[in-house]
This record gives sequence, structure tokens and C-alpha cells, in this order.
Amino acid sequence: MNAPTTDLSTQQRTLTILREAGALCDGHFLLSSGLHSDRYCQCAAVFEQPERGAELARLMGERLLKDVSVDAVLAPALGGILWGHELARAIGARSLFAERSEGGSFALRRGFEIAHGSRVLVAEDVVTTGKSAMEMTPLIQAAEAKAVGYAVIADRSSGIFSPDAPFYALTKLDFEIHNAATCPMCARGDIPVKPGSRKGIEA
Repeated sequence: MNAPTTDLSTQQRTLTILREAGALCDGHFLLSSGLHSDRYCQCAAVFEQPERGAELARLMGERLLKDVSVDAVLAPALGGILWGHELARAIGARSLFAERSEGGSFALRRGFEIAHGSRVLVAEDVVTTGKSAMEMTPLIQAAEAKAVGYAVIADRSSGIFSPDAPFYALTKLDFEIHNAATCPMCARGDIPVKPGSRKGIEA
């Protein structure tokens, strides 16, 4: 289920912030999957300067407050924690995060609890498959609470992620992905850079 598309000015401002923070980079990248890409995004870089994260949260909050009422923001660790915290502050909700247990599933720790019957917004910085975001569902259901939406900075899922609740994204990112053997950038003689090996790009 998708919420109304983000307006063009918000998308452009989001992309500007990502680029200014060094979170969105153009080039030739070797991904952990072994595939090659013409761009790479690491949203964690945005929060190195807290005012940037706060601005993105404000932009998202302006959209959310028109559509939904939220009691708590729930984020998966590690990537969603800072985004979830800033977003909760922007909309005046509680900020919670879940961590993976030894068994591999997400769990609420550190005294966090989802209030019975509460309205929960799931926050993740970037979604590709949306797997981590959807793993918040059992925690919400266990509290007999309601997932009122999913809020991300960047949607990289190319339509794969389509949850039952409204899905809010400040921007969409479509990257060119290639196998090494057929990569046109390699064919031009460009050498791929592994994310994390250059300043501003983290694995």
C-alpha cells in the first residue's frame, strides 16, 4: 500500500541533503553481493551532522501528520535507530528500536515496550527488500498494536517492498546494477571502488 507520492521539491531537497552529506555518491562501486553499481547510498552519513537528519525528519513529519496519528516510532537496529529517533521527535511520538536476538529474530530490549493498542510507525533509513522493516510486524502484533505506516528516507526497492500499511519515502533511488562480466563501466576500463575504501562511502 503506497501513500501519495512525495512532491518534487521534497524529493529534490532530500537528494541535495544526501549528496551534501556524502551519503549518495556517483561512480563505479563493487557491492558486497559482488555486483557492480553506478551509485551508492549510505544514509548513516546524513546523521553525522544532526541538523541534516532533523531536516529530513521535519520533511517526513509534514507528510505524516496530514495522514496518520502515531503513538510510537519503531526502528530496526542498527540502520534505523537515528532516523527513527529524529522522526519521533519531529512528530511528537515515542522512539523505540528493536535489536536482533541470538536466534536472529528482532526483539525489544532495554526496557522498551509497545503499548497495547498503540499506533506504531516503522522507520528505516533505506529499504531494498524491506526485510528488516517487515520483521517489526511480529513485535507490533504481539502487543496487539497497529502498524500505521512505514517511513523511509530512500526507497531502493523498485516496487518490491509493498506493505499492507501506507509506505512513505522521501525519495526513490534507482541504481544501475551489473554483473562484473557484463559491466559497461568495467568495459570502459573504470576500476570499481569497494564501499568503505573511500572517505564518505561506508560499507
